[in-house]
Amino acid sequence: MNISWTLSRYLGRQFFATVMITFAVVLCLIYMISIVELMRKAAEHSEITFGTIASMALLNLPTLGSTTLPFAVLFGGMASFLRLTRNHELVVARAAGVSAWQFLAPALAVALTIGVVVITVYNPIASAMSARYTQLEATYLRGRPSLIAVSSNGLWLRQADASGQSVVHALRTSERGLRLEDVIIFLYGQGDNFTGRIDARSAVLEDGYWDMKDAWVTHITDQPKHYDTYRQPTTLTLTQVQESFADPETISFWDLPHFIDMAEAAGFSAQRYRLHLYDILSTPVLLCTMVFLGAVFSLRASRLGGLFQLVIGGVFSGFLLYFLSDLSLALGLSGVLPPFLAAWAPVIVALLLGVAVLFHLEDG
Repeated sequence: MNISWTLSRYLGRQFFATVMITFAVVLCLIYMISIVELMRKAAEHSEITFGTIASMALLNLPTLGSTTLPFAVLFGGMASFLRLTRNHELVVARAAGVSAWQFLAPALAVALTIGVVVITVYNPIASAMSARYTQLEATYLRGRPSLIAVSSNGLWLRQADASGQSVVHALRTSERGLRLEDVIIFLYGQGDNFTGRIDARSAVLEDGYWDMKDAWVTHITDQPKHYDTYRQPTTLTLTQVQESFADPETISFWDLPHFIDMAEAAGFSAQRYRLHLYDILSTPVLLCTMVFLGAVFSLRASRLGGLFQLVIGGVFSGFLLYFLSDLSLALGLSGVLPPFLAAWAPVIVALLLGVAVLFHLEDG
């Protein structure tokens, strides 16, 4: 028997409403917890007002919410299927010849649509808000703004030394940011007054200075001078440079491919950005996997009883998938697994297991 369009719309609407309510409740909890955590971090900064803290928590909310969306689909799906079963709506549908695959189709279509919207619309908005949150966090909590930027014409780095500020530009970098090639350092004194520039073939970050090779030093009050080796003081460390590199969550899905190309052209490893891109692309399949997991335990609850134990089983399965996904991403970040495999393997394995168990329950 083919499921009617009216029944499909009803099931899809019920599933969507339950998932969105669940997601909204989770977002409210995350927002309150984020405010408390930011208040704890801001306890030593009296200049930070509660309004700033509330704004920062709101800016970071979409990024944190994207992590919990699969669980909202899992819990919302289980609640939806269990409620329809308790109201005997699914019982009547199954008695009329509607199989589990047919009444799962609307839920899968909704999950797939949510996944596509997350990739194309939600992620760019969350990335922009996360970038603003990162700026505020660096300014108010860490006491320093971002130091580094990568563009199509190379690497830009801001640093401070005893005499003032300076801006470093390099066409390429290597050794995880330790070595810069084709370097120009623009020097600024007190009050951001331009005082000169340094052009060098290369610069290596050492403890407290840049070790520059084949350097031309030009001051506005003097003639250019050439040095085979030249030391330019800096307070930068390798850790600061690497931490200032843009977080993957602050880059929109639409901008990630271009950013990966720019980072690799500048000499930086783009492993975590490529991994993040594949992780985003797996979102629709992950949400469909959560629908299958929710259906497996909801159907067992309706047939075998033991509601509480089966719901706990569904929750445990969801968190197990989350743990395995995090482990796989960590292996991908370390280079043990290829980025595509690290992002997609846990999702595909869980999806196949969910389909296999559902086949077993339905067809024996």
